[in-house]
Amino acid sequence: MSRQSPSKRTSQLPGVLGWVDTWLGRAEALILGAGVLLMALNTVANVIGRFLFQHSFFFTEEVNRILIIMITFAGVGYAARQGRHIRMSAFFDALPMAGRRWLMVFIALITSLFMFALTWFSVFYIDSVAGSGRILPALQIPVWWIFLWVPVGLGVTGIQYLLTAVKNVISREVYLSTQVKDGYDDD
Repeated sequence: MSRQSPSKRTSQLPGVLGWVDTWLGRAEALILGAGVLLMALNTVANVIGRFLFQHSFFFTEEVNRILIIMITFAGVGYAARQGRHIRMSAFFDALPMAGRRWLMVFIALITSLFMFALTWFSVFYIDSVAGSGRILPALQIPVWWIFLWVPVGLGVTGIQYLLTAVKNVISREVYLSTQVKDGYDDD
């Protein structure tokens, strides 16, 4: 697959859609980068504490659990932005360009609807977890706080797919995401 991405992190969508696309891309990159760095720092600090001072940090496991949830659900939106989600394209590739473009609009819209539905259901799940009153043993924070990343990540993914549908409607080419064209490399 050809993965063409622009040299800049600015969207090619018009108006407010371009601003939303650009802002989401920067926020996703910041969240993913910070999450991975914080997880590495937390883990390395715990290893140093354990081997040098014979004492582990009591919060390391819980902080890493929070960061894994954050990275996972921020990563779903980022993968949609990069056109990296798995797809089966045998039927898709057999279609002419216009057919592929409109099929991509349909796929992106349906996927967006599913992501927004999952966002909706995740909010109810968080509400039920909040009602249970559970807290993390080491950090003493409510468990539902760590699940706030779930609707955020699913909602951003829904927006990414919706923007992909718009990009395919206004463009003559087929786009897997707002910035990644569909196609194959020659090599």
